[in-house]
Amino acid sequence: MKAYILVFFFCVGAARAQAEVIETDICVFGGTSAGIISAIQAKKMGKTVVIAEPGKFLGGLTTGGLSATDIGNKAAVGGLSRDFYHRIAKHYTKDGSWTIEKRGDYFTRRGSGQSAASNLDAADATMWTFEPKVARAVYDEMLRENSIRVLSEQRLKSAKKSGARITEFTTEDGTVFRAKMFIDCTYEGDLMAKAGVSYHVGREANATYGETLNGVCKQTPKHQFTVAVDPYVKRGDASSGLLPFIQPGDGGKPGDGDKSVQAYNYRLCFTTNEANRGAVIPPPNYDAGKFELLGRYLEALVAAGRNPQLKEFWNPIWMPNQKTDINNNGGFSTDFIGANYGYPEADYVTRERMCKEHENYIRGFLTFLANSPRVPENMRREMQQWGPCRDEFPETGGWPNQLYVREARRMISDYVMTEKNCRYQEVISDSVGLAAYNMDSHNCQRLVMNGRAENEGDVQVAPMKPYPISYRSLVPKQSQCENLFVPVCMAASHIAYGSIRMEPVFMILGQSSATAAAMAIDEKIPVQKVDYAKLRARLLADKQVLDWAGAGRVEVAPMKLEGIVIDDANATKVGEWVSSSVASPRVGSSYIHDNNAHKGEMSATLAATAPRASAYEVVLIFTPHSNRASNVPVTVRVGDRVVTSKVNQQRGNGLASLGKFELAAGKSVTITVSNQNTDGFVVVDGLQLLPAK
Repeated sequence: MKAYILVFFFCVGAARAQAEVIETDICVFGGTSAGIISAIQAKKMGKTVVIAEPGKFLGGLTTGGLSATDIGNKAAVGGLSRDFYHRIAKHYTKDGSWTIEKRGDYFTRRGSGQSAASNLDAADATMWTFEPKVARAVYDEMLRENSIRVLSEQRLKSAKKSGARITEFTTEDGTVFRAKMFIDCTYEGDLMAKAGVSYHVGREANATYGETLNGVCKQTPKHQFTVAVDPYVKRGDASSGLLPFIQPGDGGKPGDGDKSVQAYNYRLCFTTNEANRGAVIPPPNYDAGKFELLGRYLEALVAAGRNPQLKEFWNPIWMPNQKTDINNNGGFSTDFIGANYGYPEADYVTRERMCKEHENYIRGFLTFLANSPRVPENMRREMQQWGPCRDEFPETGGWPNQLYVREARRMISDYVMTEKNCRYQEVISDSVGLAAYNMDSHNCQRLVMNGRAENEGDVQVAPMKPYPISYRSLVPKQSQCENLFVPVCMAASHIAYGSIRMEPVFMILGQSSATAAAMAIDEKIPVQKVDYAKLRARLLADKQVLDWAGAGRVEVAPMKLEGIVIDDANATKVGEWVSSSVASPRVGSSYIHDNNAHKGEMSATLAATAPRASAYEVVLIFTPHSNRASNVPVTVRVGDRVVTSKVNQQRGNGLASLGKFELAAGKSVTITVSNQNTDGFVVVDGLQLLPAK
């Protein structure tokens, strides 16, 4: 038997002369981030391990374009997951090319004076945004250090069981993998399905688990068409048929379950740096007519007096070295809505075809924006300045090598995580890690409603705080399988999974699964019988964060502010501001943000009254972050005096002085924060009126 230790990050499964039978203590199926961390932890637990990856590449979305890490409160991340982000920071700082400023979660490149929208936590030298090739290099290093054997292009063919235990699975090239324990770390849950474990695809009805945010959601204000767009081939004529990318039917009854899956896309690593910019190649047989809906939308915006901007149609998040992670944004963007329903249970050939369809859709979308005369000239010119980075994804021509599979199968076990967990209405006692992101679903359908094209299914609701994930949600029902862990396609409802489905959380759950798998081997027991007290002790010893009020918690305390402080809860708001507590508010229990949407349509006004005559410093309070806007317009009004300035919310300590003003006793000052032409999230946490020194 040959040994294939990882030598290069890609194409690690070289052709073998004959099929092998590979026996290990633990077999990890799926070389995603969860799979890599699972394998490393298995090795640290003294077990033999192998990774069988169905595709050609390792790292999943972390190396495949999702470089702006979604997590919510980063203090919820511990263990090997945090070590990965520490290594990312080390990569960017070890050669002295980057320096860390201590005033916020960002860094500047030494000598250039350019700030980068990359989130580097100076407190413990972790970095959460990075180039895909750097993530690949870091994972390569971690796999080498632990001598992890990896075989790629191992497409699952069949699985065998003895009673309730998997004994082996076979891949299409004939390789047989035998192990005492198996961990399914694929985004699709293929081994789980082959093992006969119960699962769900699509959205459950609200009634299934007593939720309010699951199922069909006809009220979808975010990532929506903001003006009416005629959906019919012949305008106003329903009998003429629907335009491309619109689905037939009424979409179902609000709150009911269905088989729709939140939209997939590719996270694009693009640049405007001409020296490293490749061309956006149109898809084969590109037909601008397929994007009639987009053309009509742009024309309707212009007719309504809007001035559409490119940033309303995608969301570039800046990485180091003038690169981006570009995500979906707005009513018509990179999400291929309605084109993925069959993906979770499709065979490999069909999935390849669907991946190519998603790629061609996005290439067509970008080609249309760059060339169609129906696109405003300013947008065309800007789009023509973008292209894929030449030094990323060389094996796939600069295109990301991983489709963003936001959800696929989800296991049904003895305990299913739901909206109640996210809201702390139900708290479990067998935590194996924390989740901290919004209950987040991208749109699931694009329909005709009220005679116009509308998207359906987008949900964005913040959890109260980081919440624990149950061990029972990682393991099947004992009657179905006794030696399998499912840390990615774990047991969660559609809406709870929308919060849990973040790469750092998958890493956390992968580490916890491997730890429990080793314990089950040592005790010769089913995974459902692992002693949680022993598991918990080991997870804490490995620096996992299991309780928000327990070990590992690092929370920004509310500021102790002098003078008069007015919370955002007292703001007069125009537009649909979103309340959040993800980034540790400085005033009160939450802050509001514009969700980086509906630019120019939203404002928030706060007022404070001077208790005595004096000069006062007026201060805007916010929570700084790399995804915030650098140009937030803020207007201060004192009587007839009006002063407007712009605040950079990406940096600093969350206190932005707006100037000093003379106020008589009982005189009021108001500040109005707008999102007009802003380049990121706009945040309002409060107003401070401070007697000037």
